[in-house]
Amino acid sequence: MPSRRRFLFSLAALAALPAVARAAPPSVEIIAMAHPPVRAALSPVRSWLAAQGHKVTVREIDIETPEGHQRLAAAGLSGHIPILILVDGQYRFQRADGSAVALINFPDAPPSPPGVRGNWLAADVEAVVIERMQP
Repeated sequence: MPSRRRFLFSLAALAALPAVARAAPPSVEIIAMAHPPVRAALSPVRSWLAAQGHKVTVREIDIETPEGHQRLAAAGLSGHIPILILVDGQYRFQRADGSAVALINFPDAPPSPPGVRGNWLAADVEAVVIERMQP
């Protein structure tokens, strides 16, 4: 039965090929202070990221540790920064409307302290990550 033999050979050949490389899931690093106002500000972002399961790789670093200082410096930043969110190593992005957004400091929401309020919202983080999840 040449056709059966050919079919089995084809299956074996396919099994021997390396798996098609999937694009790696987006990587999100939350580098932030562990203080209560920061935890509350990041709650919507953390909840949404947790709901994404294995579609996103999330890593959290306390910004006040040596590792946190190193990540901040690696991003080209210094000073009193309570929150830095990196998506695939970047914190600056463009919104769909063309405006610039930087995932740094507190979100631009009423409970955030005015002196350290950035120009981002939890929806901006979601939009960036969703865009990165697309094939």
